[in-house]
Amino acid sequence: MKKRNLAVLLLWAVLTGAAWLLPARELSEAERRPLAQMPAISGQTILNGKFMTGFEKYSLDQFPLRDGFRTIKSLFHFYGLHQLDNNGIYLAKGYAVKQEYPENADSVAHALERFNHLYEKYLQDSRVSMAIVPDKGYYLQDGHLRMDYDRFYADFAQGLPWAQQIDLRECLSLEDYYRTDIHWRQEKLAEAAAALCQGLGVGAFDPEGFTVTALERPFYGVYYGQAALPMEPETMYLLENAVIQACRVYDYESGKENPVYDLGKLTGRDLYEVFLSGSRSLLTIENPNSRTDRELILFRDSFGSAMAPLLLADYAKITLVDLRYIPIDRLDRFLDFHGQDVLLLYSIPVLNNSQTIK
Repeated sequence: MKKRNLAVLLLWAVLTGAAWLLPARELSEAERRPLAQMPAISGQTILNGKFMTGFEKYSLDQFPLRDGFRTIKSLFHFYGLHQLDNNGIYLAKGYAVKQEYPENADSVAHALERFNHLYEKYLQDSRVSMAIVPDKGYYLQDGHLRMDYDRFYADFAQGLPWAQQIDLRECLSLEDYYRTDIHWRQEKLAEAAAALCQGLGVGAFDPEGFTVTALERPFYGVYYGQAALPMEPETMYLLENAVIQACRVYDYESGKENPVYDLGKLTGRDLYEVFLSGSRSLLTIENPNSRTDRELILFRDSFGSAMAPLLLADYAKITLVDLRYIPIDRLDRFLDFHGQDVLLLYSIPVLNNSQTIK
């Protein structure tokens, strides 16, 4: 037997043995998802094919050195085959970017239907504003496919005539987003926060009233794992002041109170969850030092977690609602709608894939 064939056979034997002998991992830290586990073996699951289907997923997820092989594959696709993207993610100017193209007409229609239902059911006595958060692709002109952003914004302006549109596009730049993640950087949001405060009719945003605190743990964003490419981690910063420190957050899911910045998340999988504890269906922030007695209801996705603390100065209470986790028709079980200020703050990736909005 040739030495090359023997080496391949030996490598195959080692990997096969490792696949059977090593304990199965529950989570992929890089991909931030649970991994498939060994399916149950029974006569029924073998006969109906469920065992083989589950085993195929298990063997792919639990393959030894899987993350390393994913990186090799991605490097080959980008630099060997010169493909423009891998898993829908491309690199531009040092940023990992998820391609949002084309505009999903069905998704836009679903989002508009849901928001109009929300308005008709609860918000007709409220002053409602909407701000769409652009994705990183808006700020790139590099040959990759781009949706028609002007049309996308116009569709929501025309479809929601009762909502004042606050345009954040000129308030942001590519550098205001994390290189390895979908989200914006809180320490870069002064201009966007000022635009929201002006649109909401509250006091002017004062960027000098905050101190900037760097977190020690390096931040690897969600695109770091999805792209499977070697990228340098980033530093995450928090904007803090006495107002934020005095506020308490009530989490309706856990029934517990937390600070605005949940430092317990520093040991979790996603460092971005330090902002208001991450994905939560319903939160309220009580501000004992508000300059007014006004209240804000913020319908939002995860981008709102970093922005909400910057809007607290003039609000005695901010209620954050994530319609991906709580149906619109159940809101009156938890909230008393009485003409509060209302802001719809949603990112293009969510609006263009809005089937999760309930």
